[in-house]
Amino acid sequence: MTSQPSQPSQSSTSSGPSQPSPDYFTELDRQYIDGVWRQGRGSWDILDFNPYSGDKLASITVASVEEIDEAYRAAERAQKDWARTNAYTRRLVFERALRLVEEREDAIAEAIIDELGGTRVKAGFELHLAKEFLRESIQLALRPQGRVIPSPVDGKENRVYRVPVGVVGVVSPFNFPFLLSLKSVAPALALGNAVVLKPHQNTPVVGGSLVAKLFEDAGLPAGLLNVVITDIAEIGDALLTHPVPKVISFTGSDAVGQHVATVCASQFKQAVLELGGNSALTVLDDADIDYAVDAAVFSRYVHQGQVCMAANRILVDRKVEREFTEKFVAKVATLKVGDPRDPETVIGPLITSAQADAVTGTVEQAVAEGATVLLRGGVDGNLVEPVVLTGLPADSPVLRQEIFGPVALLIPFDGDEEAVRIANDTPYGLSGAVHTGDVERGVAFAHQIDTGMIHVNDGTVHDEPLVAFGGEKRSGLGRLNGEATVESFTTQKWISVQHGRSRFPF
Repeated sequence: MTSQPSQPSQSSTSSGPSQPSPDYFTELDRQYIDGVWRQGRGSWDILDFNPYSGDKLASITVASVEEIDEAYRAAERAQKDWARTNAYTRRLVFERALRLVEEREDAIAEAIIDELGGTRVKAGFELHLAKEFLRESIQLALRPQGRVIPSPVDGKENRVYRVPVGVVGVVSPFNFPFLLSLKSVAPALALGNAVVLKPHQNTPVVGGSLVAKLFEDAGLPAGLLNVVITDIAEIGDALLTHPVPKVISFTGSDAVGQHVATVCASQFKQAVLELGGNSALTVLDDADIDYAVDAAVFSRYVHQGQVCMAANRILVDRKVEREFTEKFVAKVATLKVGDPRDPETVIGPLITSAQADAVTGTVEQAVAEGATVLLRGGVDGNLVEPVVLTGLPADSPVLRQEIFGPVALLIPFDGDEEAVRIANDTPYGLSGAVHTGDVERGVAFAHQIDTGMIHVNDGTVHDEPLVAFGGEKRSGLGRLNGEATVESFTTQKWISVQHGRSRFPF
């Protein structure tokens, strides 16, 4: 079984086939277990393709169930000493890792462009956030603090410590693989844990082995970070059911997330789930229309719409619907589609041909249901030109699903109350935005939206190291970033000390 390449024809926007970053894709095409780079022992190969050109970047034999066990056992052995290591010493690894990312930034950006089809703007955005999260991990090493809590018992001292959970399993997605792997891996390590990372099979290098190489070169002791490149077709649920990990941090679709949560619950493991979204960006009648258009275009079309926080739905008050729609469609029509290596390209390829077909099928479904097409370009291999639809019937399933592609749905409303109802009419609740000339009106509106994150007079796509990140409903469980990360990757331990003698009833 293999991942299939895309085979787009070269359009007029192409500047020729992309050239892979040679060091990463030729040297990191393997597993990293207990500090050793080695070939997998599974029964098939993952083929890693450039989604724009179709060029093969790497062929990686998948890790087997036995290798999952070896990775977790290596992490278990290494973690005890790491947890006892002085936090000031641990943080030196993350300081070095940050410097390495800064030194290798251009090469990592090229790898992001090659493996993901990310544009140069997207690669810069991902690397900027990755560096911010590494900076926060330096501080996280010192963050856990113990407390002494009063007791009603004379002479008793209650000490409550924050201690590492032990070993964390991390499963990262294909859309922001470098960032979203680091976002769990670096804090978990900084807090004294060991990690086994499984990247998405479509981004095994940027999301997996590149992260391992970064920490290896930064001096992380062997065994603390293990990367297994594999798939459930080979290992089933072994990554989840193995007895060693105490926490599974998963980023991906809600359907898979539901399975992860079910398995973890049956194994008494904690699941931290960052799942999909169906975010609404709402434009109220007093909004700055030009600014709202800019925010909406970015929020919908960044990285071809392959972002969990993307504004799937754009809600517009009927009083400003005509002006907003005309300006929105006009701006979207100017977005350049093509080779992600071209600095002027805004929309590159979707990750696979299957994803391109799925997005095209969703558009066809919406049109069949009665949607009005305001803008629809062509499809060339994995390149899907922007689509803008309006007039979908209120009961359309398309309005309630996550569209992982460059498709915007414009929805008119009459007044704030109807906007709140429409925004909440979704099984998801990850992000959102509202635009208004009255900030307090925007805050009052935001309080009524059932979502983990919402932004007043801004876009829907935001992530900051200190602010709790996560969703409601089918958008996930738990939170990451800042203190939320400490809570996710550590546990509390109560040690009491009785000064003097306790009195027992018998």
